[in-house]
Order: sequence, then structure tokens, then C-alpha cells
Amino acid sequence: MEHKVQLVENLFYQLEQDTAQFQKASGISCVAGCGKCCTHPTIEASPLEFLPWAFHLFLNGEAEKMLDTLNERESLTCLLYTPLSVIDSNSGSCSNYKYRGLICRLFGSAANTDKYGKLRLATCKIIKEGQHEKYNNTVDAINNGLSVPIFTNYYMQLNQIDFHLGNQMLPVNKALKMAIEEILQYYAYRPFPSGLEKIA
Repeated sequence: MEHKVQLVENLFYQLEQDTAQFQKASGISCVAGCGKCCTHPTIEASPLEFLPWAFHLFLNGEAEKMLDTLNERESLTCLLYTPLSVIDSNSGSCSNYKYRGLICRLFGSAANTDKYGKLRLATCKIIKEGQHEKYNNTVDAINNGLSVPIFTNYYMQLNQIDFHLGNQMLPVNKALKMAIEEILQYYAYRPFPSGLEKIA
């Protein structure tokens, strides 16, 4: 399990390098403090991309408590998203940014391939309108060969780590829940990671 978590983290590290390079070349970035995309109720993710988060919770003795929270949660908004206030739910941040999922890392800094095989930058209306010139210049640059992370490439690499957990696309809170359950089930009848035998 630790090896699987490490492989996912390695993939995330590679993506961090690729998105940083793309953001530098394009000048496009998310608006500071904006969390509108995180409030979307239909965000889907795979359990595998949240495995490092679930493993982190487990190592800190917080996995079962978080699982209870997810089981009791009725809202479809991502559990990890923390709005700035009740009045303004579109402003906020991720409560566990280091362990955010692959979908969170790709959106706004990556492209999808359309049915004609053309790359389309996957970003939000706020960036398209607020950074209009940069957005249009970046679209042109991508069409002329600018390197951009591609959703399918990263999800294919994720699937190679664990096809079962990487290929399931679930509502984000169900993906979070399944990631925790996977960790807890794995260690239910196995030795804990070295040096961590006393955390239970």
C-alpha cells in the first residue's frame, strides 16, 4: 500500500513540474482565493487520486473519524473545500491542499482532447473572461505546439498504478470515502507501516 501511495505522489510531483512550466509560459493562473469550481456538486474523481490523503489520515489516527464525517455528510460539495464564509461560498480554499486530487491539480492548467483530436484548455469562465487576452494567446500557442498537460495522459498513468481504484469515477465525496475504506481494509489484517505499530 505504501508503494502505491508513493507512486501516486510521484505522479503528482511530475504534474506539479508540468503545470508550473505551463503556467509560466501561459501566464494563466487561478484567481487567489477563488473556490467556485470546488463548489460544483457534480465533481467526479477516482478513489486512487485521494489515496495519499487517506494514508496521511490513517498515519495520524484520523481516518475513522473522517470516514464518520463523510458518512454523515449530506452536501455534495467536496468535504475538503472550506468556504471563506456562509455568505460567499465561492471564495475559499482546500483544507488539505497538499493532498488534493488529480482533478483539482489538472483543472485550469491542462487540456482535454475533443472529438476532432484538437486540444482544448479546460478552464473556467472566470479565467476565460478575467484573463481574456492571456487565455486567447494560450489557446493559439497550444494550437501551435505549446506543451500542456493532458487529462487523459495523467489518468492513464494513474490507472497503471491501480486500474480498479484509478478507473472508477465517483462523486468526489464518495471517492474520498472509498479511499479511506481502502486504507482501513488493507491494514485491518496486515502489519502497520514500519515504526507506526502504535497508532491504532
